[in-house]
Order: sequence, then structure tokens, then C-alpha cells
Amino acid sequence: MSGVAIVTGGSRGIGRAAAILLAERGYDVVVNYQANAQAAAETVAAVEALGRRGAAVRGDVGSEADVLAIFAAADALGRLTALVNNAGVVDRPQRIDEMSVERLERMFRINLTGSFLCAREAVKRMSTRHGGQGGGIVNLSSAAAVLTAAGQYVDYAASKAGIDVFTLGLAREVAAEGIRVNAVRPGIIDTEIHASGGLPDRVAQMRDQLPMKREGTAHEVALAIAWLLSDEASYTNGSVLNVTGGR
Repeated sequence: MSGVAIVTGGSRGIGRAAAILLAERGYDVVVNYQANAQAAAETVAAVEALGRRGAAVRGDVGSEADVLAIFAAADALGRLTALVNNAGVVDRPQRIDEMSVERLERMFRINLTGSFLCAREAVKRMSTRHGGQGGGIVNLSSAAAVLTAAGQYVDYAASKAGIDVFTLGLAREVAAEGIRVNAVRPGIIDTEIHASGGLPDRVAQMRDQLPMKREGTAHEVALAIAWLLSDEASYTNGSVLNVTGGR
């Protein structure tokens, strides 16, 4: 199913890889970003180089007004058929007894509330109950959801565990309305998110502990996202697909 796809946090990493791969598969793509306008522009340029239309929209998915602006940009391109809830943050390693309420509020607002808000707007456009023609939603979970990230960022892990439950619940709510909702659960992937959490060398430090003795790539996660949105996954709904190399 082609049409218009929104990829939140699409300026780099997994989001950028997903945006480009979806463009290869026939989607016009709205790339949401929060701060790095240059990176978002480069992603849009890659989308357009593939003969598809692209748009970059700055916005914080934890802000309702920003989410509405993101979806308005998608409406301008055509019929929304895909949402990739990829935007998310980590923070510096801390124990729970060190965490501030400000940190916790930011973590859950962006990682969890943001996905709810974006999914809400997507359902309004895709659901046959609202006059839509169906579509697909893929949420980004994390292996941390089951591994807990104890001593580093249990708040991040908890937000991603929330994504797992949210995925299953939403999938059941809209299954009869033409919408499939699934998630991917990446493991150690070579992206910039580790540096943003204060652990720029985390991938190298973890490599020997991984079953496959290597990290994953953003493209490998994007392939899983694209498959879940494709007709090849037409009977896959409410699933969380591990992309963890066996970890």
C-alpha cells in the first residue's frame, strides 16, 4: 500500500533509513524532526531523488499543536496510509533514585504520549469508522523494554514497555477498521541515540556480548518496518518484531 507516510524523528538513524526505504517502495514521505533542520533536509532530498515527494516538518511529538502541524503537512500531500512512530529520546545513565521529575516528564511525554497523539491523528484519517480507507502504524519499541536497562535508564525501558502494550491495545481497537498496528523492537543498533544518552562508545563496548558479535544497522530495522507496512504482512497485527540479532 503506497500513499503518504509520516516518519517521526525521521531526520537521522532508524527514522531516516525508514523514510528513504518507504520512498523506494512508493510512498511520499513527511519527515518530522525536532532540531536538526539540515539533517531533515538531507533526508527529504534523498526521498525526492527517488522520484517521490517529501516534506520536512519541525515539531515535538509531545506537543499536541506540533503533532497537528505534522499531520496537516501530510494531508497536503494526499491520503495518509502509514505512520512510523519513531521519535524518541534517552537520557544520561542514572539510577531511579537519582531521577528528577523533569527527566521523567520529558521521557514519557515524548516516548509514550507522543506516540499516542500521533496514532490518534492517524486513526482519524485511516479508519473506515472515520471514512478512511485503511493503513498501517508501526511503533518503535526497544529491547530495553524486556531487558529493563537497570542502572542506566529504567525510565526509557518503561516508556518502551508502554509502547508494547499500546501497540497491542490499539491493534485490537482498530483491527476491524482497516488498520494494522505493529511494533519493532530493535536491539543494539549503530545510530546516534547512544551518544545523545551520554554513551557514545556503547555499541563498541557491547559488541562482543552480542550473539552475532555485531551491532545492527538502521537499514536492517527499516526493512522490518517496511515489511510490517506492506501487503506481505497483511495478517500480522498486534505483533512486536524483535530486530535484536538474538539478544
